[in-house]
Amino acid sequence: MRLHWPIPEKFSDMNDDNKSIHEFDFDLICEYFSSLDRQGPGSEESTRKALSFIPLPGGHSKVADIGCGTGGQTMTLAKLSPAQITGLDLFPVFIDLFNQNAANLQLQHRVKGITGTMENLPFEPESLDLIWSEGAIYNIGFERGINEWRSFLKQGGYLAVTDATWFTDRRPQEIHDFWTKEYPEIDTIPAKISQLQKAGYVLEACFALPEECWTTNFYQPQIKTQADFLRKHTGNATAVELVANQQHEAGLYEQYKAFYGYVFYVARKV
Repeated sequence: MRLHWPIPEKFSDMNDDNKSIHEFDFDLICEYFSSLDRQGPGSEESTRKALSFIPLPGGHSKVADIGCGTGGQTMTLAKLSPAQITGLDLFPVFIDLFNQNAANLQLQHRVKGITGTMENLPFEPESLDLIWSEGAIYNIGFERGINEWRSFLKQGGYLAVTDATWFTDRRPQEIHDFWTKEYPEIDTIPAKISQLQKAGYVLEACFALPEECWTTNFYQPQIKTQADFLRKHTGNATAVELVANQQHEAGLYEQYKAFYGYVFYVARKV
């Protein structure tokens, strides 16, 4: 999942016996983001570039895409490698679309989406050759994620994640306050690399995602979605707030994109 929308902790524990008025809000959020091809910034080109720094996983390799969303980047991985790939996401509606996308591409025999949480991954220790996660590790936090997920990687296995990162040591107060509130673990590239090294990885590559990953591929497709969404949910305060939140974030990016973005970190377990 790569939703740019604060998901309350209680949603992770919600079940049929624990329904509340917030469940409708949860459904609205899922409806909005599932209508998009991508649930966060990214591109096929960036996925390909990150994979180019990793020995191509073979047919017996096991890959996990954590926070896979509807699988845009997962399907790119599957086209480039014959590996067995498992996509994991918290939201069943995303996984349904993920598996449908795999079937449409005739990849269902080796690409499967499952519902689960990144705090409790359903994999055996040291069973994965590659862990992939684009725009989703913030849900658990970068430092916790790279440390806990390491135990699922084989020795010499690879980790490839994107995370919100400051490009400069100083930035305007408005964007500093926004991202510090939304994601307290946002930090500079050297700080992220240091965390990877301390966690037991060797950095193979890192690069910033191009601007079009945010604009052309994520914010611009939302314009029509927002109009349709508000028309469908006329008078719903949560729908209005959700759209306003996304529009505000897009405006901030346009104004302050020189100071932050997503950075792809590719590292090897040692």
